[in-house]
Amino acid sequence: MKVFVLNCGSSSIKYQLIDMDNESLLAKGSIERVGEKNAYLKHTTIGKQPIEFTGAIFNHKDGVQKVLEVMVDKERGVIKSMAEINAVGHRVVHGGERFSESVLITDEVLQGIEACSEMAPLHNPANIIGIRACQELMPTTPQVAVFDTAFHQTMGKEAFLFALPYEYYKKYGLRRYGFHGTSHRYVASQIAKMLGKKAEDLKIISCHLGNGASVCAIKNGKSVDTSMGYTPLDGLVMGTRCGEVDPAVIPFLMNKEHLDCQGIDELMNRKSGVLGISGFSSDFRDLAEEALKGNEKCQLAINVFVHRVKKYIGAYAAVMGGVDVIVFTAGVGENRCDIRKLVCQGLEYLGTKLDLEKNKVRSEDVEISVAGSKVKLWVIATNEELVIARDTLQI
Repeated sequence: MKVFVLNCGSSSIKYQLIDMDNESLLAKGSIERVGEKNAYLKHTTIGKQPIEFTGAIFNHKDGVQKVLEVMVDKERGVIKSMAEINAVGHRVVHGGERFSESVLITDEVLQGIEACSEMAPLHNPANIIGIRACQELMPTTPQVAVFDTAFHQTMGKEAFLFALPYEYYKKYGLRRYGFHGTSHRYVASQIAKMLGKKAEDLKIISCHLGNGASVCAIKNGKSVDTSMGYTPLDGLVMGTRCGEVDPAVIPFLMNKEHLDCQGIDELMNRKSGVLGISGFSSDFRDLAEEALKGNEKCQLAINVFVHRVKKYIGAYAAVMGGVDVIVFTAGVGENRCDIRKLVCQGLEYLGTKLDLEKNKVRSEDVEISVAGSKVKLWVIATNEELVIARDTLQI
């Protein structure tokens, strides 16, 4: 069975085609700048030279159509016809309390996803556009929605409630939902496999560190707490997102800087984080290079990020009554040995110690703690697409 995994952003499309008979990746690719005349597509059929295209792709339907054309290309494609695609799995960012697991997409489900758009205005509308595009292009192919929030639906009220009048939770669904759930779920299952144990027998702290970042406490295979909140803005310092702030800062800045709701939202989502602190870049590679040159604000941005990650690790060890393994994943977590080193400094009290040689690794599944450490440190290369494909196959 071949599953087409689709992840649509507001101006991007990422995709994979996976053969679920052996969970092998057949093809992958992405489109950037959807909606522009100079959109860029890069497609790779495994074992063949990549295909690149620059030109007009005016909407997501055009983008998906272009991807499908590339996949059936006689020379560098991977399938003979679209009929070989048995199902489509969509990443959907926010499922609210409506969706606690992946579901087959129906008109009713699509309405539910649309209803959750208010909670993820940057993400859900783009996800819906991708779904509708596939419905038009592949009307008889089953489609499945896999939600970033679903994994965190096991959190208790003590973890997800805000200390606001309870009526606002009942009226508006104001609560902590958490995100990156598909990644955290993969990490939990993969680390259990690597350790030869069951996820149900482990206390895991999963650190998904990228331009968007979150930490998750996973106890007995279930999410019991996570750093992101009602939206993906809360928690850790991120590339351009501020993470947790004193709520009183918001009306203060709105008054002082003459910002409306849209203006303060733009400030906190797109102009803050390590970009806001450094005034230079949201990319940790750029920050590290500048810090080595003596740029104090770039070093400060890194230090603030590391401090926040470390704080959540300590908090979640307390929440779970201990920890067995701390896992680093996603772009920064998998590839930045310098960031991992800084985060791990001072965690020895938990019963772990970083092996500096083992830590010199990029995007592999490998232990990076000193042999015999009571608490293990691992790097796991996340694979959200495979989780989406697995759920799609099951449904």
